[in-house]
Amino acid sequence: MRIRVSHLTTYSYDQPASRVIQTLRMTPRPHDGQHIVRWRIDVSADCRLTTQEDAFGNITHAFSADVPTDQLEVLVEGEVETQDTDGVVRGIIERFPPSLYLRETDLTHADPAIVAFARDATAGEAGGTIATLHALVRAVHAEVTFDTDPTHSATTASEAFSLRRGVCQDLSHVFIAAARSLGVPCRYVGGYYWRSDGITAQEAGHAWVEAHVADLGWVAFDPAHAMCATDAYVRVAVGLDYLGAAPVRGTRFGGRGETLAVAVHVDQAFQQVQS
Repeated sequence: MRIRVSHLTTYSYDQPASRVIQTLRMTPRPHDGQHIVRWRIDVSADCRLTTQEDAFGNITHAFSADVPTDQLEVLVEGEVETQDTDGVVRGIIERFPPSLYLRETDLTHADPAIVAFARDATAGEAGGTIATLHALVRAVHAEVTFDTDPTHSATTASEAFSLRRGVCQDLSHVFIAAARSLGVPCRYVGGYYWRSDGITAQEAGHAWVEAHVADLGWVAFDPAHAMCATDAYVRVAVGLDYLGAAPVRGTRFGGRGETLAVAVHVDQAFQQVQS
């Protein structure tokens, strides 16, 4: 499948910001089942983008806009060719052993309720780790209702699980906390998801997880849809939690009264739609 992505982030300020510094994790890497056809980043301010890699191997771009501005736009757009690999992720850069992804973070703390949920959801599962993970992804999807209202970017797994509601980020954090409590290395993945129902406009990118299975490697699971990742997914960045894979992080000087608008469009490339 050839997937086309457009992701526009607009910052507006009641009083101009004198300086804005941003780090972007918004550029996908190629791997088995994912080929980057074209990709670009455009910043409305007169600045220079510097390209680096972070500790997890994610491509990062940083810029500093030093001219006072009351509006800043960051546009990311491109096309990616994907293939279904049954959720198995190979050909990626690995900087750390899988055991690192057992490390708990503030956002992925497994409180007693999550520990008990993970144990009960996977009790009696035959078929080893992969069967356990399939049971867990179904359980998280059934237990936590997708809802954009009650949570925010700093909501923890335990808070979202207590509410039994949240967005894809929250369901991913709950899954990660539960999987790690079972001794399964698990990490957060940020990217994009093509919807087969024809809806192309989205409020944000998508989030899912990758869990490590011995003798198989990393396998991608999406708790928001209760399935393994398919060719509808564009993998961009990974981390121990959302903060390690956040598409945009930064700071500003001045800029009182900031408002943020995000417009994401994910659809199939024109030539494929016509075939």
